[in-house]
Amino acid sequence: MNRAAMIGLIPLSGLYGVAMKARRALYRNGLFRVHRVGAPVISVGNITTGGTGKTPLVEWIARALAPQEKRVCIVTRGYGRQHASSRVLVSNGVEIFSDAQEAGDEPLLLAEKLKGIAAVICDADRVAAARWAIEKLNSELFILDDGFQHMRVARDLNIVVVDATNPWGNGRLLPAGNLRESPAQLTRADCVVITRADDVAQTEALQSEIDQMSKGRPVFRSRMKIEGLRNLNGEVEELSAELKSGPVTAFCGIGNPESFFAQLQRGGYQLCHTRAFPDHHYYTQAEINTLVSQSAARGARALLTTAKDEIKLRALSLDMRCYIVDVAIEIAAQDELLRLIEKAIGRSGRES
Repeated sequence: MNRAAMIGLIPLSGLYGVAMKARRALYRNGLFRVHRVGAPVISVGNITTGGTGKTPLVEWIARALAPQEKRVCIVTRGYGRQHASSRVLVSNGVEIFSDAQEAGDEPLLLAEKLKGIAAVICDADRVAAARWAIEKLNSELFILDDGFQHMRVARDLNIVVVDATNPWGNGRLLPAGNLRESPAQLTRADCVVITRADDVAQTEALQSEIDQMSKGRPVFRSRMKIEGLRNLNGEVEELSAELKSGPVTAFCGIGNPESFFAQLQRGGYQLCHTRAFPDHHYYTQAEINTLVSQSAARGARALLTTAKDEIKLRALSLDMRCYIVDVAIEIAAQDELLRLIEKAIGRSGRES
């Protein structure tokens, strides 16, 4: 967004801030009802738009809870799907029933990664979706994806994710900036997870800032690690050394593309060309053909992209080798975070 456009939107950001403040007051005073769904709820959200690394954290929590042998269900709105108002059962935890167009890219990605571990449902009405899942899927534990602003659902643990590489955007509320709420609202969180905390000095300063704004809520640091590469057929290949020996192109349609490019560079890949598409972008064959031509002209030996993007490339033809970079979140003091989660679940069970 250019500066002139941003300045023009500042009055709307003021109105947005007033509306959000009024909405919080209505919930706080009981004029808007907060609903308990009948099972423990762990919420994972953020205070900015764009990619903060929230999806890998949702996956980590679901995997961490697997030993408890509870039927876990992820409930999400599902951004970028065709019919935003409909309910979509993406997965019952065993089978996958939807594609990216119907479910959205991130819900489908979670369903595929957590097959055998968690069900995934998309629904704008997450109260109704959770109650449906209890009745139809016998769900016993919910992870509310992107739930910090979804105050209709009572939660037992409120986790907020903050991206160390771009914590507050330009510092302005929507639509002039990418803040959904003021950072002062971190006091509503039970804990904060800093993602992409690779720069120690930067993270130290950010954690000090969060400590003040959240009034001492627990703060956990995390980073994204590259787990490996696989081709578009899903086959894992030992190619890191080969691809690091020559130029490659990196492309993606995620909320924070620069973090992906920087991670590849830290990992030793020589990027001769990068291309960032809008978040949740659905690729056309013409776009991919252009990308391949540009990459070949720059001497690229292959294309690298994310698992979120791979979902939307399956029906397309690529005339250059393309590899998916699988990443996972690595959390410092993860046992302490898991204890917080388990304590919240146990407290919910005693209260029900």
